[in-house]
Amino acid sequence: MNNLVIDMTHGGVKIAIGLAKKGKNVLAYDIYNTLNVIDRKMLDIYDVWLIEDLSELKTYKGEMRVIHPIHLPLTHDEIIENNPDLKYSFLTHHEIVKELLEDWGEDIPKIEITGVKGKTSSVFMLKEILIDENPLILSSLGALLYEDRKEIILKKDISIAPANIKETIDLAYKIANPICKIADGIVESENLRKYNSAIFESSLGVSGIGDVGLLTNISENYPIAKGRNNAAEAKKQVFNCRNVVCEKESFDEYYSDMKHPKVNTFSIDDESANMYVEAVDYTLDKTEITVCYNGVKTIDNDILKGKLTVYTFAPGVHHVKNVLGVILTCLTLKIDEDKIITGLANYKGITGRTTKRSNGNSIIIEEINPGINTDAIRQSVNMINDLDNWHVAIGGDYGITCEEIDENKVADYLDTLETDIILTGDVGSSILSKLSRKATFIENIDEIYAQAVNDGKNLLFIYRSDYRKLSQR
Repeated sequence: MNNLVIDMTHGGVKIAIGLAKKGKNVLAYDIYNTLNVIDRKMLDIYDVWLIEDLSELKTYKGEMRVIHPIHLPLTHDEIIENNPDLKYSFLTHHEIVKELLEDWGEDIPKIEITGVKGKTSSVFMLKEILIDENPLILSSLGALLYEDRKEIILKKDISIAPANIKETIDLAYKIANPICKIADGIVESENLRKYNSAIFESSLGVSGIGDVGLLTNISENYPIAKGRNNAAEAKKQVFNCRNVVCEKESFDEYYSDMKHPKVNTFSIDDESANMYVEAVDYTLDKTEITVCYNGVKTIDNDILKGKLTVYTFAPGVHHVKNVLGVILTCLTLKIDEDKIITGLANYKGITGRTTKRSNGNSIIIEEINPGINTDAIRQSVNMINDLDNWHVAIGGDYGITCEEIDENKVADYLDTLETDIILTGDVGSSILSKLSRKATFIENIDEIYAQAVNDGKNLLFIYRSDYRKLSQR
């Protein structure tokens, strides 16, 4: 059987080499023409044949397994038409990663996280809860390993494409023993492993290796693959995990027809969910949340019922929703409630997402995220009780994620606010031309902070960006 791996840009090189190491016959198609010299040499070393165009499929016979990203801008029919006589089967990059890792990590708890909002925050809340289990992490902030509560950076600039789950695992093995022998991408001796849990963030679905797959929400069902697919369909892969935790409203709207024996749902106020909020007291520092849970299905087939109160950094409704997903994930894994309470109490937000700090007499709340949209802006503004004491700054970059921002929708919302609005960046510049109200445009980000301090105002800074890029400015 031939294996055609499409898309070398989003992890296809790692997938192609992983298959070749297992003795498979592998073809590679660099659909976006981004292959660099080093990766090209690596494909040559492992006898992966690089095709220049799909028309080359005409020379092949028998079976062809096509392995592609979920956001592939081609239909299956468009691939098949190059040689209709082949016997085709199709797998996503997520599905092939599960195959490559089929014998890995059977004795440790594994969590995979997807969703439109809240993925990275959920990862680091779970990290605090599982910190004594030396978690191995892939997130949009890097590939990380925690040993004796100390962070080891395996790789900082790494995407959350599915192939990088395998890359993260391989990097962890190399850290454990730099001279260890790796066979077929998996270390021969499990005694070298330094981690006892794993948390993997993925943008458009999960691989299915998770004992629990957490779907944070489908707050916006944006199109992918040139409109041929959408976020909800891509993230449906979470139901390939053994157990699923999902926001109730997203489940009801997009997945109510899914047949899965172990789905637990959470909601702020829907008492038909497996977990909902009984009471919440919001503050900018530490929010008190009491949740009720009922009928929670665990990995051991137990059914749980109870009530739990936690205190954590969750200044807005959207943060509380993230907390619910994390708690329910932990209950599904049968993690002790005391560990959940302690871990969430230790969570203070994460640099590059939601953080609170002081600058002189001003409170600074930063909401920095590559997926900021209108709903996220509205929820962030709703955290503030007295807008008269605040400047609200909004802006950012384009081309960061598959999800783009609806400028008209944002402008319509900002027109309803009575507080001072500051706009910045490419996103802010575009929104400015669509506003009916007055707003200030400031190009230099440092000047935004300075103006808030000089005006004696607090600052809510909502910025659509990769934090690593922002921090380098």
